[in-house]
Amino acid sequence: MRTLIASIEGEYRRYKTLAEGALDQLADSALAADAGTGNSIATIVWHVSGNLKSRFTDFLTSDGEKPWRDRDSEFLARHVTRTELRAKWEDGWQVLFAALADLGDADLERTVAIRAQSLTVAEALHRSLAHASYHVGQIVYVAKALRGADWQSLSIPPGQSARYNQAPALERTPRPLR
Repeated sequence: MRTLIASIEGEYRRYKTLAEGALDQLADSALAADAGTGNSIATIVWHVSGNLKSRFTDFLTSDGEKPWRDRDSEFLARHVTRTELRAKWEDGWQVLFAALADLGDADLERTVAIRAQSLTVAEALHRSLAHASYHVGQIVYVAKALRGADWQSLSIPPGQSARYNQAPALERTPRPLR
């Protein structure tokens, strides 16, 4: 059974899509700009990808902080093409989704390690999802700051909540209450 795992995967996919919507609004030259926040979108993408690859490579059988990961290098300033950025972004997400595909809800109580700390699979997934959503928020924030008045809302535009609530297109199909 994959009810909970599918729900967690759905949230990961939602955040991935949100970040991609922000990336799509930027010119290539803006990918290395930090908008005064300290980290550029390229830096955040390198970090998210490195984190996902490390955590979810051999997820159930090895520590999530791999010896081959060079976390500090993820935060170096870099100028990259959109193609390089997207390839790096996809690298991390592909490892995550492959690991999730192999999991069922019964695996949620299994134990994994991150930096030698024991966590249940459920705890590790929630920790990772929170980490990814935090950085997706940064990507959206930086992209919005860089676009300014040209920003196209990725959710309900300001002043349009009542209109949106009449036809909530961004929401998932509701499940019946039990």
